Amino acid sequence: MSDLREMTVGTGAGLDTADMVLNIGPQHPSTHGVLRLKLILDGERVVACEPIVGYMHRGAEKLFEVRDYRQIIVLANRHDWLSAFSNELGVVLAVERLMGMEVPERAVWLRTALAELNRVLNHLMFLGSYPLEIGAITPMFYAFRERETLQAVMEEVSGGRIHYMFNRVGGLKEEVPAGWTRRAREAIDLVRRRLPDLDNLIRRNEIFLARTVGVGVLTAEQAAAYGASGPVARASGLDMDLRRDEPYLAYGELDVPVVTRTTGDCHARFEVLLDQVYASLDLAAQCLDRVDTIGGPVNVRLPKVVKAPEGHTYAWTENPLGLNGYYLVSRGEKTPWRMKLRTASYANVQALATLIPGCLVPDLIAILGSMFFVVGDIDK
Repeated sequence: MSDLREMTVGTGAGLDTADMVLNIGPQHPSTHGVLRLKLILDGERVVACEPIVGYMHRGAEKLFEVRDYRQIIVLANRHDWLSAFSNELGVVLAVERLMGMEVPERAVWLRTALAELNRVLNHLMFLGSYPLEIGAITPMFYAFRERETLQAVMEEVSGGRIHYMFNRVGGLKEEVPAGWTRRAREAIDLVRRRLPDLDNLIRRNEIFLARTVGVGVLTAEQAAAYGASGPVARASGLDMDLRRDEPYLAYGELDVPVVTRTTGDCHARFEVLLDQVYASLDLAAQCLDRVDTIGGPVNVRLPKVVKAPEGHTYAWTENPLGLNGYYLVSRGEKTPWRMKLRTASYANVQALATLIPGCLVPDLIAILGSMFFVVGDIDK
């Protein structure tokens, strides 16, 4: 017995313990890509959090400078791979604004309808993956059932399932197939009828409520200070939506409902996303009704080489994850001299440095998933 040694295996009152530095990522299933969080832990509690980005950096902004105005669209639709149509849209709006180009009315309404369908597809992905990250697998199947219904509509019109490449400077790639608006409306009606299956499963689930209510509270002041936008900011009470406040496309002729909450916790962010799906389905259906009443072309005939005049412009859009800004500088050549992206995910993820300290490690993933970011959108 004399060979046994006594070891302290726990920490109790009066014992000094060293803080532990822990890396979450860059390869971690709950970080939506290669994001690294450097945490300092005191036992189970997070003392400090430093988000470290850049592991997916592909230099898209630099590549814009050596691609012409048709080619940059294919680069731009990939940074937030869940919002490809909306990403393309911001680029072509900036180029059209600099060129003083008028887009045909039919194209404007079709763009608006497709942008709202893309918003629903983005939100459904998070509505399925977020509960999955905190232990609920079933919502993922319901979310993907609805996504597949709408993906079929988007694939029929554009030929793509993720990267649609359907926007062009001056309008859209081509006219939609015959009968497409009717089939799109049928798909929207089907999703609207089946969405309560997902809603009833998760919104008031007592385990989900216990993991999300009061967890990861972001105040309106903090959201504004970090430049957060979209569902994350609206869940904290920031009543801001470009579709209503600075309308582009056909939003000025639509009554856009802005979904907000005031609590700013993980559950509020989830609810804003869920209720936004209902609103966007209604907006898309209204746009499709209007498309059926409008004839004419869906694009403007362009010269073989597109050159934007010398100057600069800034266009911004209400992307599914928040505000996306596109600062375009031209020197009158066929390529942009500079194209700077202001992406929603980059601003939203900054708030993690404030949100996570003070929380317990088990709540870390619940908070991280509720910020609804795509890592490619951060790193560009």
